[in-house]
Amino acid sequence: MTLRLTEEQDLALTLLAQAEGVSKQEATVRAILEAAARRRHEARVSDLSATARVRYADLLERLGR
Repeated sequence: MTLRLTEEQDLALTLLAQAEGVSKQEATVRAILEAAARRRHEARVSDLSATARVRYADLLERLGR
């Protein structure tokens, strides 16, 4: 796989890698995994929220009065 970055993006990646004390390749992998974990978490929270809103709709309606 080839990753094409602008000079600005490459500098940001270099600084990130230096701050974490890892290679640019490792910093890239970590960033991808962290972003994926955040998306999964956000989706889970959204799903749980929707379920709770349906389950407790009557209660939420009464509290809103």
